Amino acid sequence: MPTPRSGLLARVRSIGPWTVLLIFALGIVAWGGFNWTLELTNTEAFCTSCHEMKVNVFKEYQNTMHYSNRTGVRATCPDCHVPREWVHKVVRKIRASNEVFHWAFGSIDTPEKFNAKRLQLAQHEWARMQANDSHECRNCHAYDYMDYSEQGRRAVAQHTKGFADKKTCIDCHKGVAHSLPPMEQNIGAPRVAQAD
Repeated sequence: MPTPRSGLLARVRSIGPWTVLLIFALGIVAWGGFNWTLELTNTEAFCTSCHEMKVNVFKEYQNTMHYSNRTGVRATCPDCHVPREWVHKVVRKIRASNEVFHWAFGSIDTPEKFNAKRLQLAQHEWARMQANDSHECRNCHAYDYMDYSEQGRRAVAQHTKGFADKKTCIDCHKGVAHSLPPMEQNIGAPRVAQAD
């Protein structure tokens, strides 16, 4: 009686080597196409291709140190909003499909509509960042490499306390790259200390 494995091998052999090679090549092309598309949607140009992002959050971001600073190091949209690790990146992209839904139905297509939802949108992003311990922030800002001698006294005190209290970056640094929601909607949220 043939084993299941030998039966599978026999079926593969019966397909023929050129067919197997063709299937393998098509698999590589499909995988490459998927990854190419994934990376294409992971660029600042893609993120700002829609009117809603360009006129709202991208304008705000252009006035921050994450966009332009003395060192020339710039964080783009995906640096802060998309994990670098492949599996986490795919999960984030699947969740971001909700944003495409809102774009398609025009729920944030004017500054007025966007600002009406700003607190809700910000809270979703803050919750995501708290859940992953501000992972994307830590790609550039690692605790272990902070030079306290280059920070102001207030920053050193706050960072030391925050680290001891197991806080994550977004607990204190809301509004670093984008405006905070209107304060009447945001009662009780801490104001963000900008970089000293």
